[in-house]
Formats: sequence, structure tokens, C-alpha cells
Amino acid sequence: MEDITTGNHNNGGSRPERHVAVFAFPFSSHPPLLLTLVRRLASASPTVVFSFFNTPDSNRSLFSDFSCHNIKPFDISDGIPEGYVFLGKPQEAINLFLAVAEEELRKAVKVATADIGLKVSCLVVDAFFWFSGDMAEEMNIPWVAFWTAGACSLSAHFYTDLIRSKSSELLKGSSAVPNEDEIVDFVPGFPGIRLSDLPSGVLFGNLESPFSTTLHKMGRNISRATAVPINSFQQLDPDLTRNLTSELNNFLNIGPFNLITSKQNPPSKVDEFSCISWLESQKPRSVAYISFGTVCRPLPHELVAIAEALEETKTPFLWSINNDSKKHFLEGFLERTAANGSGKVVPWAPQVQVLEHIAIGVFVTHGGWNSVLESIGAGVPMICRPFFGDQQINTWMIEEVWGIGVRIEGGSFTKRGTRSALEQVLSLDGSRTRMNERIEPLKELAHMAVEPNGSSDQDFKTLVDVVTTAA
Repeated sequence: MEDITTGNHNNGGSRPERHVAVFAFPFSSHPPLLLTLVRRLASASPTVVFSFFNTPDSNRSLFSDFSCHNIKPFDISDGIPEGYVFLGKPQEAINLFLAVAEEELRKAVKVATADIGLKVSCLVVDAFFWFSGDMAEEMNIPWVAFWTAGACSLSAHFYTDLIRSKSSELLKGSSAVPNEDEIVDFVPGFPGIRLSDLPSGVLFGNLESPFSTTLHKMGRNISRATAVPINSFQQLDPDLTRNLTSELNNFLNIGPFNLITSKQNPPSKVDEFSCISWLESQKPRSVAYISFGTVCRPLPHELVAIAEALEETKTPFLWSINNDSKKHFLEGFLERTAANGSGKVVPWAPQVQVLEHIAIGVFVTHGGWNSVLESIGAGVPMICRPFFGDQQINTWMIEEVWGIGVRIEGGSFTKRGTRSALEQVLSLDGSRTRMNERIEPLKELAHMAVEPNGSSDQDFKTLVDVVTTAA
């Protein structure tokens, strides 16, 4: 098997037998997740060449220290006009890209076909590119629509029309806005879901924005896909998996990716800020690890509230936060917590290694899907402060369905709410015991799924067959 870290794999220089085109959505964690999938496929199929279409900046980031004989990056336009000045509008860069994406990808496929000397035999794409189903149909080839997140958010988008219709019926023809706090049970696979926790663009927010429209069209078209792989494991959402399996072709749970890559390779980044050695000095299950990813940023007053709650509760903490945000801390906070050894603030932490350390007792997170899977894989309960996208529905699942964490009271950090959440998850009372009793079995099931012949391993073999054996 190929070393996923280096991509080195020698097939003896033989000519590729098939050509698979890959379309990346060049934002957030989407490109690296799709590349992780393609690297696995390329390793399993050394005689297949994968052309990887992405924007120049994103491709540079992905391929700067990686190469593989059968993965070839191709650049497409990001849609940003020369000299363009961003206006600060929501999803501005995404909207500019979406305006040119289909035309750019169609042109690029022709370039890659001529360059590689083989017609495309399969499309493997980020599921956001709903129009790639039309392209696959025109070429009479399989369409693999990869969903980077969980079954819960995919289901919400798949059932958007049903949700909008049923929500209108609840209003009985009035012009009122649906009650955001209403819990409904009409979405297949969900025992119940609060309307306000549906992803933005399904029922609330700007339903006519280019991005909301893209997600709506994706939900309407994804049943045409030849296969729909997702970064999850069957046992996490058995009801949702059963329902989506009945509605979609080859609905395949092939994750968690974080467990697969960690099993195959040692950590690729050095712990340059000595997070692990600091954790060695802490008591088991006592430390709050705090990180909101690279995109989400709590407001300044929320950062202050977290810091105050940590000090008041004397909770040891490891906080990964960009240096610019540290200016919002109250004077003396960093010095006091560093001096007494109760806190460590770093600009970057090796998150998977940190979560796996015995000292970590809770993960304070935005509830992004990667972070959720990493926390489950390590058996660490969560305190969630969702911001956008699938984070709301992930948080609903964490608190209400899986019972492995809590949502921050009121939806944003206050000193009182943060203190309450920390005490609930870290104290040695019934709440902590119940969460640990819930998350430990999920951790075990996640690890079992990615073992040889586990459910995710079997689903991945099915995916390889779809990608490599179609005419």
C-alpha cells in the first residue's frame, strides 16, 4: 500500500489504464478531505490516474510537500476578477467561485483529457457540485458525490423540500415565520430535530443566496449519483444510515478519516509548542482543550468569558488560538495561568494527539465535523459553540441524540454558561459518568469500523469497485 504521507508508489512506470476526474470545492477543510480520499483510491488503484481540479492557491497548499505518480493537480479559476476588492459580503469568495465553477471544470476536463491521453471514466467530486451529475450523464460514466461531513447534515439537505413543505403546513397557511425552537419528527431517520438546528439555508437564512441554492440543488440531485461516500461510520447513525441507504445508490460510510490516516502514518507535524509534554504534568481527564478551527472566531467578549470561567473554576486548559485574538484577553490572564501551570495558550496544537492524551477531559469546540469525529475517536466529551454550516445540527446530535456533550447555554459564551458547562462535563457527578458511558462505546465502534473487514473498510472496497471497474 502507498505511504499516504509521501505518496510514493512505484507501478513500474506502466501506462495508466483509467482516468478519474476529481472536482474539489476550494474552501475550508473540503480540499484536504477530498485529497485524503483520492490518495486512498490512488493507493488501491495504481493503474488509475486521478486528475485533481482545484484553484491555484488551494492546489499549492495541498501539493507543496506531496506528490504521487497517479494524482495530477490541475488549476481552475477561483472566479475572482483581477484587481477585485472584496466588499465583506457573506460567502463572497464562494459566490464568485460558484459563478464560474461549472464552465471552468468543463474546460479543465478537456485539457486534462488531452494531457493524460485518456477519456475520463469516472467523476469523483465534492457533493456540492450538483451539476457534475449532468456532466457524468453526458459522458455516460459513474458519478461519485463525496459528502465531507456526517449523515445528519446530508439528510437535512436531501429532505429540504420535505422540511419546507411540512413547516409550511405547521403554520396552517399563515404568513408567520416557523418557530425556530419547535422540535419536529417528520424528517426520516431523525427521532426529532429542532428547526433552528437545521443547517442554514434549509429553512432559515438567505434561502436564495448562490450557496443556499447550490445546497438545495445538491439535495435534489444526489439520488442520481452512482455512489455517495461520506466521512463517517455506520454505527454512529444507524437510523439515518438505513434511511439514506434506501434512498441513495451506494450510500457508503468510509470514515472516520482521522482514524484511518493515524493508523497508517505517524503524526506528520512536530509538536513545536510542546503541548504533549505540558499535558504530561496534568491530572487524568482534568484539562479542557479549546479550539475553534481555522475559520470560526468567537467574539472578543466571548473570549473574555471563557478565560474568566476557566480561572474561576480553576480548570487546567490548553487553548489553541491565533496570536491576533490573544489581545482580547484581560490583562494578566496569560501571565497568571502560565505562572501557576494551570493554562497553556498556543497558536497551533496537534489536535488528534492532544485529544488522545489521558489528561484531556473535555473538548471546547465549534462542532465542525472533523473535530466531532476526532473527539469521538479519542473518547472525549464536548462543549459546543456552533457558528454556521453543519455545526448546529452536529451539536444537536452531540447533546440530544448521542448524549456525549453539551451546547453552550444561550448559543454563545458567557462566564456563567461556560462555568456551568465545564462543571457539568468535568465534575465527577452523574453527567460526566453518563457522557463517558455513551462516548466510550462510540469510540470503540469507530475504531472497529476502520479495521480490516470493518464496516467502513468494506464500504471503501465497494467504492473502489465503483471508481475502477465501470466501463
